[in-house]
Amino acid sequence: MSANSQQKLEERNIPGMTRHQRFAEVEHAQNANAALKRIITYFAHEKAMVASMLLVVIFGTLCGIYAPSLQSRAIDIIASARTGSLRRALVFMLVVYLLYSLCQLLQNVFSAQLSQSIVKRMREELFGKLVDLPVRYLDTHSHGDVMSRMTNDIENISTTISQSLPSLFSGVLTIAGTVGVMLWYCRQLALLSCATVILTLLATRILSGKVRKFSRTRQMLLGQLNGTVEEMISGYPTVVAYNHQDITTEEFCRTADSLTKAGIKTDIFSGVMGPVMNCIGNIGFVIIAAFGGYFSVHGLISVGMISAFIVYARQFSRPINEIAQIYGQLQTAVAGAERVFMVLDETDEDKTGEDLMEARDTTVTFQDVRFSYEPDHPVIHDFSLTVPAGKKVALVGATGSGKTTIVNLLMRFYDMDRGQIFITDQNIRDLSRDSLRKNVAIVLQDTVLFSDTIRRNLKYGRESATDADIAGAMEMSCCQDLLQKLPQGWDTVLSGSGQNISQGQRQLLAIARAFVADPRILILDEATSSVDTRTEKAIQDAMQRVMQNRTSIVIAHRLSTIRDSDLIVVMDRGQIVESGSHNQLLEQKGKYFELYMTQYAGFAT
Repeated sequence: MSANSQQKLEERNIPGMTRHQRFAEVEHAQNANAALKRIITYFAHEKAMVASMLLVVIFGTLCGIYAPSLQSRAIDIIASARTGSLRRALVFMLVVYLLYSLCQLLQNVFSAQLSQSIVKRMREELFGKLVDLPVRYLDTHSHGDVMSRMTNDIENISTTISQSLPSLFSGVLTIAGTVGVMLWYCRQLALLSCATVILTLLATRILSGKVRKFSRTRQMLLGQLNGTVEEMISGYPTVVAYNHQDITTEEFCRTADSLTKAGIKTDIFSGVMGPVMNCIGNIGFVIIAAFGGYFSVHGLISVGMISAFIVYARQFSRPINEIAQIYGQLQTAVAGAERVFMVLDETDEDKTGEDLMEARDTTVTFQDVRFSYEPDHPVIHDFSLTVPAGKKVALVGATGSGKTTIVNLLMRFYDMDRGQIFITDQNIRDLSRDSLRKNVAIVLQDTVLFSDTIRRNLKYGRESATDADIAGAMEMSCCQDLLQKLPQGWDTVLSGSGQNISQGQRQLLAIARAFVADPRILILDEATSSVDTRTEKAIQDAMQRVMQNRTSIVIAHRLSTIRDSDLIVVMDRGQIVESGSHNQLLEQKGKYFELYMTQYAGFAT
């Protein structure tokens, strides 16, 4: 086999990496030892598979080390330097190479099964953890970062287990076995063969450093270029309106030129790696051929041994390159595992507590509630309010006055710093979160639907709901026209979390979902913000029917939606500044009067 073809084969054998990925930026774990120990615990659940894979790797490596000596024997028989049956030697060599190939196949099968089993368990634990985390965690952590831990980090671990670990273990055994065999056959030629390893390590270190440097620059410039294109497309009317086409084009061209230069340098140094390694390998061949011929003439080794040394030299250098490349991937995988474990170590939301007692009347009482998202920065100050059973209480105020925070505290998405909240006579701190939330339905301003059928979305709050319950909810929430427009009615699948219907239609379905839940307490947070005036009026009429004998809290900026409330509470900077009926608050000519006149009379505040 020629040096070039051998080099190409070895490059293909480097598992799962392109030439750019082999020199990509390496991530490092803060506590790699602790992360590795936890990863090993996952292997403990797959002992039989781990043992099978290791046996296959060991046996395959031994076959790979033993095969060149059989080749050497066959060549010596042909050259009459050794006696024996050539046919038997060739058959034996063929069997060993077939066993080696079979071991490679089994190694891939076992490593794939092992990686998927471990990653499946890790992914299930992570997802199970995510659904049990408190709302505060997801509010204070980037959703993109959480998604990255579930996808990219888990995938890095999977790739490392399935490809890098077997190659690493096999590489170490191959290096140790090959060096031992070479020293056994001819110590002098073995030492000369190992001299090229130094050149290989130096070339790898220098070239990979260059590739990482220019690759970082290229990724940074690519991000800038994508950002420029995205801004231009999304803000094209503004670009045109201010005649910034030429300036935008110049900025794009400057970034594109820099990206082109960085890309060329990255590709050059990446492409040089193969020829350089090939050249070093050829130098090794020349050394072995020259000194091997000299030693053969003087009777130290046979001609067949020279052939074996050429193969052993290649076997020795190949794992060294692979281990250098795999090391970075291992570090990245351990860093990803550490991020996954950070989520797994978070404290679960406390779901202990008693059930909410059945009661004919449900009163909600806030007593001296104080709350802050950040220490020493309270957003709710000494908030006290009673929502009588079966009554509708509206919370109004400027953005940031704390209206939605009150709802978050009632739902126990967050726990208050001080004060108490009672439902009838039970402190919500004593209630389990599951029991509390089963008795409360909420319609948020930011509508959330799921990629499922409309029927399944409506039954989200009460799985036992019948078709009659759904039909009644659809009628009360004015969804009949929506259903008539959909091809499959209730069984229409909402794609992309409802992207195939309008925002207003999504909000109508969210309101219908709350009606299906049939809660004791109903919370509407800007529930009609995305519907037209005519639909809003119809929904208000429906809400009046649904809210009868039901304790309701309504948050609204449109004062037209809460004029008929039993009590209107005006909030400002986390405090109640006014309360009363619509007419009473207008007569006071305070904050509510200012809000009302701003919306309906055009006065400035």
